[in-house]
Amino acid sequence: MASRLNPYLNFPGNAREAMEFYQQVFGGSLRMSTFGEFGAAEPGTADQIMHAMLETDRGFTLMASDLPPGMEHTPGTTISVSVSGDDADELRRYWERLSEGGVVTMPLEKQMWGDEFGMCTDRFGIPWMVDITRPQG
Repeated sequence: MASRLNPYLNFPGNAREAMEFYQQVFGGSLRMSTFGEFGAAEPGTADQIMHAMLETDRGFTLMASDLPPGMEHTPGTTISVSVSGDDADELRRYWERLSEGGVVTMPLEKQMWGDEFGMCTDRFGIPWMVDITRPQG
C-alpha cells in the first residue's frame, strides 16, 4: 500500500453516529471496530469505537475513534477538514449536508480569488472547508 495522509477525528462517545453521518454525506465503505472487540473491559467503553475508517470511491479517507475515559476532548480547535474540486454540484451537496444542523462560519459563495468557498462546523463540532474551484478557461 502506498503512503497516504488523511484526517483522524476523535469523538467523546459518538464516533459511530458521526461516521455513519459522514458515510451518508460522502458515500463509500465504512468499517468500525469497538473497544470491546479488542478486549477492553472498562465500563462503558465496550460499544464505543476504537477505530473507524470511511473510504469512498472518490478517493476520500476519513478515520475516527471515540476517546477512552480520561482523555480530554476539545473538538475542532486545531484542524479543519478540506473538501475541494471542480464538481460544483457534488461539492454543494456535501456543503448542504455538512452545514445542516451545524454553524456556517463563512457562507459558500464566490471569493476574490474566483472560487466558491465556505466554512462551517458540523453538528459534531468538526470544522469543514469546501472549495469549488473556478472553471478554467
